[in-house]
Amino acid sequence: MIALIFANSPWRDAYTTLTETEIGPESLHLHLSLAQWAADGLLAVFFFTVGVELKHEFVAGSLRSPKQAGVPMLAAVGGMALPAIFYTVVVLTLGDSSALHGWAIPTATDIAFALAVLAVFGKGLPVAIRTFLLTLAVVDDLLAIIIIAVFYTESISFLWLGASLVVVVLFGWHARSRSPKWWILVPLFAVAWAMMHASGVHATIAGVLMGFTIAARPIHGETETRTHHYEHAVKPWSQGLALPLFAFFAAGVNLVDGGGPAEILGQPIVLAIVGGLVVGKLLGVLGTTWIVTRVTPLRLPAGIGVRDLLPVAFLAGIGFTVSLLISELSFGHDSEHTLGAKAAILMASVIAAVLGAGTLRWDVRQERGPDMNRDDLPDDVTTFIGDEEDRKEH
Repeated sequence: MIALIFANSPWRDAYTTLTETEIGPESLHLHLSLAQWAADGLLAVFFFTVGVELKHEFVAGSLRSPKQAGVPMLAAVGGMALPAIFYTVVVLTLGDSSALHGWAIPTATDIAFALAVLAVFGKGLPVAIRTFLLTLAVVDDLLAIIIIAVFYTESISFLWLGASLVVVVLFGWHARSRSPKWWILVPLFAVAWAMMHASGVHATIAGVLMGFTIAARPIHGETETRTHHYEHAVKPWSQGLALPLFAFFAAGVNLVDGGGPAEILGQPIVLAIVGGLVVGKLLGVLGTTWIVTRVTPLRLPAGIGVRDLLPVAFLAGIGFTVSLLISELSFGHDSEHTLGAKAAILMASVIAAVLGAGTLRWDVRQERGPDMNRDDLPDDVTTFIGDEEDRKEH
């Protein structure tokens, strides 16, 4: 909100100057604008926490059992494919083929915002619904990372990439040692990030890889997993510093000098992104789940009914962080398409959050049956979102 107000105020030129101010050593190819530092540097911290969370879910969490995670994993794939198809069809139909490079913008889900809305408005629903949404969002993030690495990397220096991977291994080795020191891990993180940036691969990938190296099971006689320890240690920096600053530099859409709100919001890309995130996600998640549960032995987890997936599908349409990043990777920091894309992402995320919150409250008020997932077995649900026990466990 501060970015939007600043970018459209009488001091909007100061906002543009601030975002374009360049700092950093030229000799190391790190003379970047503040907006680039936010997108490439600060988001590496966010993606480190994503990597840590992915590692924990694959080893000890909801993704360790393919049978249990099958439906939300496939729902995540459908929830990414349909928005991309929707986007492509809309921009081609409306004659804006130059915007095709942004096909991945509406595929992302923002874990933090989606789970926050569920926590506030989903109190009283089974915890299995949060696990389903978390699994879907985690797989969504993993696929988004792969998309960024594969489709938004123009050229690769394998020498720098190899050097970065060596430092990532050193980071992982020290992070798994008996007494890892933060004053060793932080410089290793910075070096691995800088080398990954020099390689041409998006530098946030380094954060993900280092997150993957953290042990997800107790080691050296510890009672707490290293993934939980590092997630709790880094998340305040990620959510309290990295994400707000990235949002400040990325979300400032100038509707005054960009041709006016009518021209910016009238671009085909706006309809493509809003429709992709709100409608495409909804149809992708619900449609894929319906097909999977009809033609395969996979079933929804105990306690979840089909109606519960309506708010989940809406929450999956909150794109925000990763969508904003992909918009800049697709069109650059300050093109006409970038302005329209960012405005569309903000609009779609608000719409999806409101629809998700509304359908959650509706779902809470509905009577729940003894076999919501219709597997002919009693659900036996005892833990609900908002319970004291649930808060302690999560």
